[in-house]
Amino acid sequence: MIELIVIDVDGTLTDGKIYYSNSGDEIKAFNIKDGLMIKSWNTLGKKSAIITGRVSNIVDRRAKELDITFVKQGVRNKKEVLDSIIEELGISYSEVAVIGDDMNDLSMLSLVKKSFAPYDANPYIYDFVNFPLKKNGGEGAVAEMIEVLLKEEKLYDKFLALW
Repeated sequence: MIELIVIDVDGTLTDGKIYYSNSGDEIKAFNIKDGLMIKSWNTLGKKSAIITGRVSNIVDRRAKELDITFVKQGVRNKKEVLDSIIEELGISYSEVAVIGDDMNDLSMLSLVKKSFAPYDANPYIYDFVNFPLKKNGGEGAVAEMIEVLLKEEKLYDKFLALW
C-alpha cells in the first residue's frame, strides 16, 4: 500500500518555467487539477511531501493550501531527505511513490516501489520510472499519477465518495 507521495516542483508540479516581475517577484503557475488530487489524497488519510531543489515562498503557500505533510526546499540530496521522512513516518520505500522530471530526482525515483515522470521529463529519466505519464509537468501530471495510485490501491470509490 502506498502511504506517501513525493512530488518535485519545477517541471512536475509546475511547467518548469520561472517568471520574474520587474520588482523581482517570482511567479509560478500551479494546475488546479493537481491540487484537487493532492488534497483528496491527503483527505483519504495518506501523506504527501514536496522535495525540491529550489526555495520559493510560493511553494510554501501552495503546500499549505493543499495540506501537504512535508515541504523540503533547497534540497541538494533528495534521497537523504526522503530517508529522513520515511524514518519519521516509520514506513519503507515500498510504501512510497515519487514523481520527478530530471536528473536531480533520480536518487528518489530509483529507490521507490512506484515512480512516475511527466510526459515532458528528461528522456533519460524514463529508464528509471515505472510509469511514464501522458500529461506534461504543470498540466495535470501529478493528478494523473494520483489517479493511477487510487485505482491500483483500490481507493477510487473512496475518492469518488468525497464528492
